Amino acid sequence: MPPAKSNTRGALLALLAFAIYATHDVVVKKLGGTYSPVQIIFFATLLGFPLATLMLMRDRTDGNLRPRHPWWTLIRTVCIVTTALCAFYAFSVLPLAQTYAILFTMPLLVTLFAIPLLQEKIGLHRGVAIVLGLAGVLIVLRPGAEPLSLGHVAALLAALTSSLASVIVRKIGTNERSVVLMLYPMVANFFVLGCALPAVYRPMPLMDLALMGVIAAFGFIAMLMTIAAYRMAEAVVVAPMQYSQMIWAAVFGWLIFGEAADLWTWVGAAVIMASGLYIVGRESRRNVSENRPASQTRARPEMGLMPRLLRRH
Repeated sequence: MPPAKSNTRGALLALLAFAIYATHDVVVKKLGGTYSPVQIIFFATLLGFPLATLMLMRDRTDGNLRPRHPWWTLIRTVCIVTTALCAFYAFSVLPLAQTYAILFTMPLLVTLFAIPLLQEKIGLHRGVAIVLGLAGVLIVLRPGAEPLSLGHVAALLAALTSSLASVIVRKIGTNERSVVLMLYPMVANFFVLGCALPAVYRPMPLMDLALMGVIAAFGFIAMLMTIAAYRMAEAVVVAPMQYSQMIWAAVFGWLIFGEAADLWTWVGAAVIMASGLYIVGRESRRNVSENRPASQTRARPEMGLMPRLLRRH
């Protein structure tokens, strides 16, 4: 168990990482008012390749780029491309706080996906937490009372596909090279979205192209900081730091976009966050969860621009 000082440093580092992630999402939302998610992701991925190359040059593992689990790698790659498109679209059309509230269902969905994929057994306590968390989603969405938009569907789909991608990494990550886990989704984004780009392309001034670079750089920096935080401190300490993004969502949403989350969004978000925190805390106890899928999963959607490497070693 890391000492208290390491846990404190890890928590502070995670807080800074998620503040950078929140700023990353503000830039996504700002550009999303003008450009298609396809164009944003394509250029952010393109500008992220040099950063990824620098990181991959440090990989001294012998081997080739052929995945040892090709079908799982393919499914994960499809999930990450889908997550990127859906999450970027959701950030573009929904208030930041509402988007985060829906994406915060990830620990709940990861726990659900772990049942068939990791043969994880879910007891009564975590089962109740999952049900309450999903009820929190209904509070945020309020079907029937508020019109559901394509943005809400996109945010939900992003949470689903990102959670599935994270559990797949928990399943195959010890056998696959880091370079394979990182490179395949980026290459897929480049080629798949590159084929779709002519249909949605809009000319970009230099300043907007620079903001695409900011998305790539911030995603890269925050990813490195999150990995460092998890290596430094216990997962049960680091994972809850993701919820600080709700504070940034409130601040940025009000200052930059003139957004004000309503009461029910905050109530639903509180229910979702409490459920996620309970699951992570529950998994931190011995003899409760062998795989600990939620607490060992980095709590940030797999955007696909710079996919996270979830192994602790």
